[in-house]
Amino acid sequence: MITFTGVTKRYPDGTVAVHDLDLEIPAGRITVLVGPSGCGKTTTLRMVNRMIDPTTGTITVDGRDIRQVDPPTLRRGIGYVIQQGGLFPHRTIIDNIATVPYLLHQDKKQARARALELMERVGLDTGLAKRYPAQLSGGQQQRVGVARALAADPPIMLMDEPFSAVDPIVRTQLQDEFLRLQNDLEKTIVFVTHDIDEAVKLGHRIAVFQVGGVLAQYATPEELLAEPANDFVRDFLGGERGIRRLRFVQQLDAEAAAEAESATGAESATGTGTAAGAESATGTGSAQGGGAAAAGER
Repeated sequence: MITFTGVTKRYPDGTVAVHDLDLEIPAGRITVLVGPSGCGKTTTLRMVNRMIDPTTGTITVDGRDIRQVDPPTLRRGIGYVIQQGGLFPHRTIIDNIATVPYLLHQDKKQARARALELMERVGLDTGLAKRYPAQLSGGQQQRVGVARALAADPPIMLMDEPFSAVDPIVRTQLQDEFLRLQNDLEKTIVFVTHDIDEAVKLGHRIAVFQVGGVLAQYATPEELLAEPANDFVRDFLGGERGIRRLRFVQQLDAEAAAEAESATGAESATGTGTAAGAESATGTGSAQGGGAAAAGER
């Protein structure tokens, strides 16, 4: 769990980026920070890995004050994905992904094997491993960025508008891949976006910030769409709030149906296996009994 307690970030010129923030980010879930430009969402994210330090207040990870951890050490244990991937242009894809394992002095062969495994996991052809970032499409570069963030298997991932620089079709594909990955990995993810539709689709919880770094509402997508906390949140959600809520409910229904179908398939497979085993056992028993009877007759 990541906990912000009374956190404020004030710059020397007096600008307040984040104001008196109290926020608990649950482990193993996606928490989305959303709001207009200048609301402090990226500043909040970057304070988690100490790229920015708060002026006042405390940030803890699993109860430990992050100020007690050396910043480079802290960052190597936190995955970080930014817009357009942020890849090193002079490194091949496989070496981009293996960046953090190299920094942690892991065996190079092992680090590259892990990188190839992650390429497959994020939907990248391993045949691209020896190419350079400029030779990949925008969507492929973003996948490399996600793979790199996962390379050292960090418990926490910070994602700063990672899908904003790609076209809508690729963006939808990346979002779906991201949800599939999270379902398998269950990382603690802090995800920044300005897109409320993306927030509703991806987030288990959504923190809506308003200009001045004030937390306007922190809720589940369903609660946010059903009961906006104030006029700012209501305006930010826009006039299509009812449509978004309907889409969200439909998405939940589709996920529930998929889970039910998967469970039914598993039960069916188990039942078939059990029946087959019983029939096999019965057949074996019958054959043995028949053999014994025949031996008696002889």
